[in-house]
Amino acid sequence: QVQLVESGGGLVQPGGSLRLSCAPSGSIFSISDMRWYRQAPGKERELVAAIASGGSTNYADSVKGRFTISRDNTKNTVYLQMNTLKPEDTAVYYCNADIATSIYISRNYWGQGIQVTVSS
Repeated sequence: QVQLVESGGGLVQPGGSLRLSCAPSGSIFSISDMRWYRQAPGKERELVAAIASGGSTNYADSVKGRFTISRDNTKNTVYLQMNTLKPEDTAVYYCNADIATSIYISRNYWGQGIQVTVSS
């Protein structure tokens, strides 16, 4: 059974930085696109950043220039470097990935979410 495991969240002051990490546990064949979403209280879940297997990226306008998504394909890990954090970045952050567990079977997986709180 594949699970996505996130780490790196926590409490940070405005202007600070955090780095989130996400990697799958279990046996996998390959990973294509990997993404970070977030959901703030009372709001819908939104796409923050995405990275394809080849490395191309895209970002929500609200985080461009502050957040950087990257991946280490040797470790099957995706990262989200978050700089110049603002209180409005406070949310539960979710890792999402398209994972093949065999040459024939691929599906979309979600992590359980990790809290990021930006507050003084």
